[in-house]
Amino acid sequence: MAKTRQGKRTLDSYTIKGTSKSITPGDCVLMRAPDSSKPPYVAKVEGIEAGARGGVRVRVRWYYRPEESIGGRRQFHGAKEVFLSDHYDVQSADTIEGKCSVHSFKNYTRLGAVGNDDFFCRFEYRSATGSFVPDRIAVFCKCEMPYNPDDLMIQCESCHDWYHPSCIEMSVEDAKKIEHFSCQNCLGEDVKESKKSHTSKQTEVKVDSKRQRR
Repeated sequence: MAKTRQGKRTLDSYTIKGTSKSITPGDCVLMRAPDSSKPPYVAKVEGIEAGARGGVRVRVRWYYRPEESIGGRRQFHGAKEVFLSDHYDVQSADTIEGKCSVHSFKNYTRLGAVGNDDFFCRFEYRSATGSFVPDRIAVFCKCEMPYNPDDLMIQCESCHDWYHPSCIEMSVEDAKKIEHFSCQNCLGEDVKESKKSHTSKQTEVKVDSKRQRR
């Protein structure tokens, strides 16, 4: 436990008020919003500090939900998606409601079950400019939209592109039952030519505030 200026002490851990769970720097937490009607904020703990007059404060790096960003929520944003921002803050540890997990996008899609405290992050967000890192993302399907893990998609066995059932006039129920699927572009075509065509058409969309709704 190291000492800092003005009698403050750096803490290795903190036990969340009213619980037996402890947090350490690097953990992700849910922090109570001033407006009780809003969901808790998501943050990454950067440091924990005890004040000279008592009380514990945490230095955090905020995660933004899509609706909290300059551009707002878009169709491809998942319900549990958050952006790691460049916005740092110091808050009372008393506002921490509990721990949560912010997964990488890849790991999130592999979860067998998603809990209330599971989130995922695939972008870093620059709060002053509304820009994202990375600023481009791959698109799929006939609608050319980025992947939303909340939406079911099925893969063509020939070109390996992914499709929303509704975009290929198929119900979600039928899509779940299908064992083998080839898209219309690949039906009757040579597999090699299909792959070549797919490689040339695969695109990315730029993700920034100018392309987002305001």
